[in-house]
Amino acid sequence: MKYILKLSAWVESHITLLVVLVTAVALFFPVSFVWMETKAVTPILGIIMFGMGLTIRPGDFKPVILHPKEILVGELAQFVVMPALAFLISRLLQLPEELALGVILVGCCPGGTASNVICYLAKGDITLSVAMTGVSTLLAPVLTPALVYLLAGQNIEVDMMAMFMSIVQVVILPILLGFVVNHFFSALAQRFISVLPLISTLSIAAIIGIVVSHNAANILSCSLLVGIAVVLHNVLGLALGYGAGRLTGMAPAQRTAISIEVGMQNSGLATSLATAHFALFPMASVPGAIFSVWHNFSGSLAAALFRSRCES
Repeated sequence: MKYILKLSAWVESHITLLVVLVTAVALFFPVSFVWMETKAVTPILGIIMFGMGLTIRPGDFKPVILHPKEILVGELAQFVVMPALAFLISRLLQLPEELALGVILVGCCPGGTASNVICYLAKGDITLSVAMTGVSTLLAPVLTPALVYLLAGQNIEVDMMAMFMSIVQVVILPILLGFVVNHFFSALAQRFISVLPLISTLSIAAIIGIVVSHNAANILSCSLLVGIAVVLHNVLGLALGYGAGRLTGMAPAQRTAISIEVGMQNSGLATSLATAHFALFPMASVPGAIFSVWHNFSGSLAAALFRSRCES
């Protein structure tokens, strides 16, 4: 068991390297992952969400009651700023319809689970980060389909109810199941949590490998354009999230938490929704995969920057 724990710790500390390596292999040697069908993305994401549920306790939502202003500001930035940025960047870069849909899907998703780890490394307010992730995830079944319909529904048919059910099934139910297991079988859950970084990282890598391998040729043809959109969306999200915290008079640790939470989206969910509901637009899943790669890189840089400012 100790060797598995060591491997888990190593993988967690080298997640960026692993994600980049998987991306490169899937891109230039797609046969390595193409044998896995794209529909496998949804259950793999469910595994990640189940793991997230195992780490949640009732006390994690205490900041919602104690700091309602911070939560409100963060959620408004999450579900107003990020979708608007995605829409504007897609228009500014004149992205093709499929790619624009993919960027908008990412922009309309809740905060990613990796944001909590990055917030911890950045010395941000981790309780606020966890609470924001929880609240945005609970709001996602309603807000994500509604926002996608609002921003992309003019050109592409968006089935809001089907998306709602997908998010409930692949996000809410696994999280609730993990929460219940943690509550009633705490000892078993704690043993599982010890290897959670290994399982979550390998699951994220698998999702990226599947999506990239099935779209390798198309990614190579449009990687620069999508890359620009991804970087702009993420960097502006981090900056505007921090700015929102500063304008509303929050402490530096809280600004850091909101910045990271807003800037780092649940790109795995965006990829799952694209593959499940927009099969006629296969390139729509590509931005989510590229976001997953970039978020790990930019998140590490952001954590180092915020941490250095705290220590100076």
